[in-house]
Amino acid sequence: MKKIVSLDVESNRKHYNSIMRRFYIILFYGLLLFFHPNAFAQQRLDEATIQKRLNTRFEKLLEYPIDSLGFPRSMSVKTGLIKKVPSKDWTSGFYVGNLWQLYIITGDTRYKEYASQWNPYLEKEKFNGKTHDMGFKIYCSYGKGYEITQSEAYKKIIIKSAQTLSTRFSNKVGSLKSWDNRDRWEFPVIIDNMMNLELLFEASKLTGDDSYRKIAIQHANTTLKNHFRKDNSCYHVLGYDSISGKVISKNTHQGYSDASSWARGQAWAVYGFTMAYRYTMDKSYLKQAEATAQFFINHKNLPVDGIPYWDFDVPNIPNTYRDASAAAIMASALIELYSVTKNEMYLNYSNKVIQSLSSDKYLLHKSVKGPFILDHCTGDWSKKLELDEPIVYGDYYFLETLIRKKALK
Repeated sequence: MKKIVSLDVESNRKHYNSIMRRFYIILFYGLLLFFHPNAFAQQRLDEATIQKRLNTRFEKLLEYPIDSLGFPRSMSVKTGLIKKVPSKDWTSGFYVGNLWQLYIITGDTRYKEYASQWNPYLEKEKFNGKTHDMGFKIYCSYGKGYEITQSEAYKKIIIKSAQTLSTRFSNKVGSLKSWDNRDRWEFPVIIDNMMNLELLFEASKLTGDDSYRKIAIQHANTTLKNHFRKDNSCYHVLGYDSISGKVISKNTHQGYSDASSWARGQAWAVYGFTMAYRYTMDKSYLKQAEATAQFFINHKNLPVDGIPYWDFDVPNIPNTYRDASAAAIMASALIELYSVTKNEMYLNYSNKVIQSLSSDKYLLHKSVKGPFILDHCTGDWSKKLELDEPIVYGDYYFLETLIRKKALK
C-alpha cells in the first residue's frame, strides 16, 4: 500500500513540475515579447518568398522616365514627391547602379538596357574635380556596367575619373580632400571618402599604373591613423592643416555630435577598410574593419532587428529615426568580411538584415509609385533632410548584399 501511494506522489510531482516548466517558458517568452516587441514581429521569410516580394518592388525602377537632369535620390512616401538631382550630386550614380545590379539579380535584360540608356548622362562627371565623390558617381554606375559588359568605352571613363579624383590628393596631408568651400574646415576628410578608393584601386588594375593605388593606400593609412577612437568607432569629419598636414579638429557633420557614433559613418568605415584589405591584403585594414564591425554589431543600442538608429548616441532612443541605409551598407560589407574571416557573426548579421529589410516594415509596399525599394532611411539629420524616407543608396547596398550573399553559395 505504501508503495502505491509513493508512486502516486511521484507521478503528481512530475506532472506538477511539467506544468511549472511550461508556465515559466511561457512567462519567459511573454516577458521577452513585452520588453522587445520587435523580437517576434517578423515571420521568418524563406528565400522564395523574399524573391517574390522583391521582384514586385524591383519593377518600379523601370517606371521612372529617363531624365538627363533628374536622377532619383529620395522621396516622400506620404506625398509621393520624388527628389531629383543633377549628375553632379554625389548620389547620382546609385540609380543607374541599381539597374545594373537588378540585371545581375534577375537576368532580365530590361534592366541592363535601361541602365545603358541612363549611363551617358553621367559621363561628364569624369571631368568634375570639385568633388571627392567620383567613386560613388562613376564606379557605382560605370563600374557596375563595365563588370557586366566589359565595354572599352566604360573602361576609359573609369580611368579618366580616377585621374580627375587623383587631383584632390595632398602629399602634405596624405589624403584626398573631401569638400571644397567649407568655412569650418581648411582641408576636410570624411570617413565616407574611403568608399571612393575602390575607383583608384581598379584604375591601377585596368592601366597597370600604380600611382592610383599608391594614393588610395596613403589615404587609407592616414584615415586608419587618425579617424578612429579607442572604442573603434570613428569620427565623421577630420579637419587638417593643409600646410603641416596635422589634424586640427575632429567633428561630425551629419551625426548627433562630435563625440557620437553616426551609424552610416561606422558602416562606411567597415566597408571601406574591408574593401581596402581586398586590394592590398594589409592586415591592419582587416583588423580595423573587424574592430569597428564588432563595435556596431555588439552595441547596446542596436535594435534586435539589426536596423540601427541613425546615430548610436542620440539621447531620445528609441524615439528616433532608424537608418536602413546604414544597415544595408554594413550588411554588404560584412558578407565580404565573412568571406575573408569565416566569422559566423558577420554572416548572421547580414542574414538578419536581409530578413528585416525584406519585411513589410522596411520594404516599400507594391502600391507605392517610385523608383525605390526600401523605406526608413535617414539622410542628413543636421539639416532635417531625408528623414525616415526611401533613399537611393540604401537600395544600392541592399541589392549588393543580395548579390554577395548569393555568390557565397
